[in-house]
Amino acid sequence: MNTEVQARARSGNRAISRRPAMGFTLIEILVVVVIIGILAALVVPNFIGRPDQAKVTAARADINALSNALDMYRLDNHSYPSTDQGLEALVQKPSGFPEPKNYPPEPYVKKLNTDPWGSSYVYLSSGTSFELYSLGADGQEGGEGVAADIRYQDI
Repeated sequence: MNTEVQARARSGNRAISRRPAMGFTLIEILVVVVIIGILAALVVPNFIGRPDQAKVTAARADINALSNALDMYRLDNHSYPSTDQGLEALVQKPSGFPEPKNYPPEPYVKKLNTDPWGSSYVYLSSGTSFELYSLGADGQEGGEGVAADIRYQDI
């Protein structure tokens, strides 16, 4: 006991630890880095194509929401907005033919968004049916993959 007191006095009243210093060896660190590299090599390629897929999904969701709003418009006013009235008829009461006789005080949508690639959605109407689509990543009719048109009928 006397030796412990003397040891504390020499070390400035700090307890002397007999445990060896703890830490990671260089090999342990390298093994962890290699494992993280392998996981990254497996996971990263799966996420490379995801931004385009996310944009397609967002466009489909927008088209679905707009088509639901168009159906509500038709229920209230007995026809879809004309091609000339366009999708703007969902934001504010349109003028022209066909005149919406039961337009509600609140619009069908708060604002019109562009598609995820920054273009307007294409809307064509015959009064009793409509076409609604995005031109896709290339902004032109047709296309394949991400550049393909995203149509309401395809959803």
